[in-house]
Amino acid sequence: MAGGVGSRFWPVSTQDFPKQFHDMLGTGDTLIQKTFNRLAKLIPEENIFILTNERYNDLVFEQLPNITKRQVVLEPAMRNTAPCILYASLKIQKENEDAVMIVAPSDHWIEDEQAFSNNVKTAFDYCATNSALMTLGITPTFPNTGYGYIEYDKTATTEIKSVNQFREKPDYETAKTFIEQGNFLWNAGIFMWSAKTVVAAFKNNQPQLFDLFEKGYSVYNTEFEDDFIKENYQKAENISVDYALMEKSDNVYVIPATFDWNDLGTWGSLYDKLDKDENTNAVVNAKALTEDSSGNMIRTKGNKVVVVDGLKDYIIVDKDEVLLIFPKAKEQDIKKVLQNVKANFGEEYG
Repeated sequence: MAGGVGSRFWPVSTQDFPKQFHDMLGTGDTLIQKTFNRLAKLIPEENIFILTNERYNDLVFEQLPNITKRQVVLEPAMRNTAPCILYASLKIQKENEDAVMIVAPSDHWIEDEQAFSNNVKTAFDYCATNSALMTLGITPTFPNTGYGYIEYDKTATTEIKSVNQFREKPDYETAKTFIEQGNFLWNAGIFMWSAKTVVAAFKNNQPQLFDLFEKGYSVYNTEFEDDFIKENYQKAENISVDYALMEKSDNVYVIPATFDWNDLGTWGSLYDKLDKDENTNAVVNAKALTEDSSGNMIRTKGNKVVVVDGLKDYIIVDKDEVLLIFPKAKEQDIKKVLQNVKANFGEEYG
């Protein structure tokens, strides 16, 4: 899934060029390239589909030049994760009714890729022979209020655990109680299932959405598919797969992940995963000279010299016509700042 805008990473991530197409970590690969390469260790490259908004079609081919047109599934409107997953699942089922799938966001950070592969293989093996909606959960390291949580069956002794319920993003005190109970995981938004199982789940739990996309089954993977999708995709409800399926189904399972994970949702989360200098400043692309400054996230284009004196815990991002200097503690407000910038100075800045 590579259709999001990532507005909390403004000014680097914009509507025309969102974060999944940037090298956010300064590694030489963009996030979508890293995700594609990670999945290619598990899945033949030709079987990896990129679900993205139609405005990003050219970016996808620029960054993944070896893929074919068949592999890029274009959304003509933004409708959250459930519609694009159902659409892709029907296309895959039509190609291979016995297919087993993984659904993964294109912008996550995963360090131990071998552990990731092992967890996914365990899920694939189970989903190939069981009617299961499987997800990967991350063992919480602190009471994070920015993630949803998965509560699993405490009595389960196997690696694969039955899910009791999904819980919304909690307040701090509630998050603390989740961690104390010991059977709560962060919801990473990575899913595995057979095409058959997930299509049946949509049919049972979202009959209206299912009927909308099922009507096009005869034209999927043909030259007439685009016309059907352009006419009908915008009619789909804007709904996440969590609400549409995972919270309503009784065959949901989770594997507690054995790899380090970060959803890279904010500048602060990126800061957490980057190497720091002796004053705990994280620097990407810049040549930074810091004095009496610590805990800062500093990013520029092309080795710009940045001199920082007397700043602590700030986000400092320089991109073209925009310079952002903003407290890390208020990073959740960057979405609002972006709206103010566009309202005052024009849409071209967002």
